[in-house]
This record gives sequence, C-alpha cells and structure tokens, in this order.
Amino acid sequence: MLRKPEQRPGSPAVKLTKTVAEGEIRASDADRDRIAEILREALAEGRLDPEEHAERIDVVYRAKTMGELELVTRDLPAAGGGGRPAPEAHAYEPGGPLPDQNLVAIFSASTRKGRWRVPARINAVAIFGSVEIDLTEAVFPQQQVQINVTAIFGSVEIRVPENVTLRSSGSGVLGSFEIETHEAVDGDAPQVHINGYAILGSVEAKPKRGAVIRDLVRDLRRRI
Repeated sequence: MLRKPEQRPGSPAVKLTKTVAEGEIRASDADRDRIAEILREALAEGRLDPEEHAERIDVVYRAKTMGELELVTRDLPAAGGGGRPAPEAHAYEPGGPLPDQNLVAIFSASTRKGRWRVPARINAVAIFGSVEIDLTEAVFPQQQVQINVTAIFGSVEIRVPENVTLRSSGSGVLGSFEIETHEAVDGDAPQVHINGYAILGSVEAKPKRGAVIRDLVRDLRRRI
C-alpha cells in the first residue's frame, strides 16, 4: 500500500490551507478612509490633540493590514465600528445631529473657535458683552447651519471660511447688522444663515480671506 507523502511545514500545500488571522488581512483604501474618519471625529471632540491626530493619520495611510489599523483606534470609543461609511467628498462631514450651541455674554465675553463640530443651530446673545464665533477651522456634520443672534448694547462677530455660503435676514435698530453675504461655488458646501437683530449694538459676519474647508483625508493622502 502506497503512503501519501508527508507535507512539510512551509510546503506549498500547507501554505494554501493555512488560515489567515483577522488582523493579518490586507487593508483596503476604504478601510483606511473609515479609520481616518474616526480619527477626525476624535480630534473634533477633543479626544486627540492635533499632534496626536497627525501622527495617527500618518500611520493609517502607511498601514498594510487590518491589525495595524485597529491599533490606531483601540483607545477611542469608535474603535471597531466596522459599519462606519467612508467619508464623502463634500466640504462638510456626515454625522449625527448635535444639540444647539448657546453662547451668552452678559457684561462678559464668550468665544467659540478652533476645531469643533458645528450644530445645526447656534444661539448667540450679547448684552453689554461680546460674542465671537469662528467657523474657519470647524467641522460641519450637516450642510445647513442657522445662527440666531441678539445684540443689545453688545457685539457679535462671526467668521466663516471663504468656500462657505453666507446669508442673512437680520436687522439693526439704532445699531449695525453687517453681513457680507457670499455664495460658494460648490453647491454642496455648508450654508450658514444668520438671523436676528442688534439694538444699540453690532452684528458682523464675513468670510475670512484665505481660510477654506478642505477634505483632510484627501489632502493628507496627496502629501504622503
């Protein structure tokens, strides 16, 4: 009776039947984009600082396997969320609804700026005080944003990126309500609508020259 030849470890037949561990599966571009989206959200929420975010993004787009990608997000709440969609190529980032943001300054000052997620509605009230809203580095989870302003013996200043549509329907009563309206070329760009009034106060909104919303994932991939 003839015996079948024994297979040695490392022979072609053994390699073909060997099971590949989940972490050794090769990562796709969609997988990298999904992880980059998780990191962007963590940056916006303050879970990562800009330096940590940049380091992890660099790892993401150099990763070859799923195991390498999992290490990047293992200490974040969204880690392992395999059902997350890859980021879309719009100027705003898809995401769930956020609660209204209230900025109130009464004989004081209130400021919102830097990297933050903008809700669909912002309420700004300045009474003998000042409110500053800077959207030039903000993340837009939705396309439509409404800012309701009330300035009584106070001031509200709003800045937006150049590639955002800026509209207004407010008015000034013995005060100034100056909105530099602007229409973005891209129809999918975020739209900021400012409504309200200024009584013996001032409301000012305008695009900040040179500041634009970019798709961070595409920008980083282009540079690597």
